[in-house]
Amino acid sequence: MRTDERQPEQHPFEADVSRLLHMMVHSVYSDKDVFLRELISNAADACEKLRYESISQPNLSADGAQLQILVSLDEDKQTLSVEDNGIGMSREEMIDALGTIARSGTRAFMERIEAAKGGEKAELIGQFGVGFYSSFMVADRVDVISRRAGGEEAWRWSSDGKGSYDIVGVDGSSAPTRGTRVVLHLMGEAKKYTARWTVKSIIREQSGHVPVPIRLVEKEGSDPQQVTDGLALWTKPKTEISKQEYDDFYRGVSGQYDEPLHTVHFRAEGRQDYTALAFIPGSQPFDLFDPDRHGRMKLYVKRVFITDEAELLPRYLRFVRGIVDTADMPLNISREMIQESPILAAIRKGVTGRVLAALEKMAENDAQTFKTFWDLFGAIIKEGIYEDFERRVQLLKLARFRTTFSGQETRSLAEYLADMKDRQTAIYYISGSSIDQLNASPQLEGFRAKNIEVLLLTDSVDSFWPTNAPDYEGKTFKSITQGAADLDGLDDALNNRDNSSQSSADVAAFIDFARATLAEAVADVRVSARLTQSAVCLVAPEHGPDRQLEKILQGAGRLQTASKPILEINAGNELVREIAAMKDQVFRQDAAWLLLDEARILDGDRPVDPRAFADRQARLFSLAMGRRS
Repeated sequence: MRTDERQPEQHPFEADVSRLLHMMVHSVYSDKDVFLRELISNAADACEKLRYESISQPNLSADGAQLQILVSLDEDKQTLSVEDNGIGMSREEMIDALGTIARSGTRAFMERIEAAKGGEKAELIGQFGVGFYSSFMVADRVDVISRRAGGEEAWRWSSDGKGSYDIVGVDGSSAPTRGTRVVLHLMGEAKKYTARWTVKSIIREQSGHVPVPIRLVEKEGSDPQQVTDGLALWTKPKTEISKQEYDDFYRGVSGQYDEPLHTVHFRAEGRQDYTALAFIPGSQPFDLFDPDRHGRMKLYVKRVFITDEAELLPRYLRFVRGIVDTADMPLNISREMIQESPILAAIRKGVTGRVLAALEKMAENDAQTFKTFWDLFGAIIKEGIYEDFERRVQLLKLARFRTTFSGQETRSLAEYLADMKDRQTAIYYISGSSIDQLNASPQLEGFRAKNIEVLLLTDSVDSFWPTNAPDYEGKTFKSITQGAADLDGLDDALNNRDNSSQSSADVAAFIDFARATLAEAVADVRVSARLTQSAVCLVAPEHGPDRQLEKILQGAGRLQTASKPILEINAGNELVREIAAMKDQVFRQDAAWLLLDEARILDGDRPVDPRAFADRQARLFSLAMGRRS
């Protein structure tokens, strides 16, 4: 049977594709021009893949044809097509590429956009490259005809974007000799995309620096006109590149539609010869918190794209987008060998140093831009404090923190050290899930009373990096929820309290009683040196994880048994003194457990035993009302 006589095979879209197509078809995004950028970007990638595969298989491009992208318009048929002579696709590759979602971050994008409303939804669509599926914002049917380089068979994929697609073999004469043609059957309101000047201006604005020449055919039978020359932007001198050109290139390489916050473009010469063009995004990429934490920098060798999976930057700089082009590697190097290459290690060190130096300069000279950067990526940078011993001090200098002194702003460690008390030997911090929760923590009371600044840490990584950063300029990091408070001698504010209440026989006896009563639940019960108002608080033992880190490790299943906390009691608290004066043993026992549960609740935990907690409360309520049971 001839291929053009085959019956089309119908396939349903993967569920995630159907969701994405529904969003594209019903998109409220007014600037639908992004579809052309996405199709041209895909075509350029196909050409780059052919360049790479031809290194080991020269026959794939034996015809010597110049790689190019051809955009063709047909006003009468109301179609727009984007064709490349790149690597092409087999039947199986078509199904994988067009029927499923493989792009990292797309699911996160869909979840976020589905939760958005109105204008925010439109903005999100514009910020994130939605790839091939953006075609359905302007087309009611899309045909994709492709022939894999080195292959004989050609295939056509076709869909109206409503739940399924057809795929069928086609006669070779109707397909590209090699590569892919995407034909959009435009909706009525998208007729403007058959106008030469409209399409030409979009190409120049959004895809002007794709490293493959782009030509435009105005109508069937017309000669192609070159729109862009395919000259790689990074090969030009910086003085000849405008901000708009940098911005356009960033959008193409990042798949985002915002503007970069900062651009780093340099050429390194010497032991290694390479050019780097890196961008710090103006918004968080949607794959920023993917568990694999892979970067998205692209590696080129002599302008030939090799891979976007090389570790060109440490993972705590994975938000950076851009390229590195080197002449020091062989074109036929395998992706496996790249990761072990000493040349890559040297390039990685050099690019990392340049990016961090640019951030240091930004912090010194442009505080507002750096604040924006830190709000977007500070939590990621702090991963490096934990992971990168070599650059730990450099990263700590960059770090900014909310503190008990900062209000709504952030402060550097240099500012913290400048305001330290005489004889203060530690940088104090507390970690938790939110600023409001931390500000309400009873453990802060003594530090506030003595006007000692405490870092307020709310990112997940904040529970880890202090354990791996022993000190900063000779000052150790110390959690205020662990061990002794060490406040004696720093100020007199707490030393002027009524010592008779602290050392009263009643309070001392009650603490001994509570220690015995709660022996199974706590490691110790002791008088607190950090409380000024609250009756109780919990702290972790001196050695081991602090309270927040222990919770995170338990929640992740990495800590089977939690250590017993220490219950600290404020001996100067009026309620504590009144409880200590009571002689009824049942009451004292209930009070000891209720004080522990109060401390747990203040710490964000549940009571030890909710049923017993309720019963003890009921007995105390009855006693207070004179109806003791």
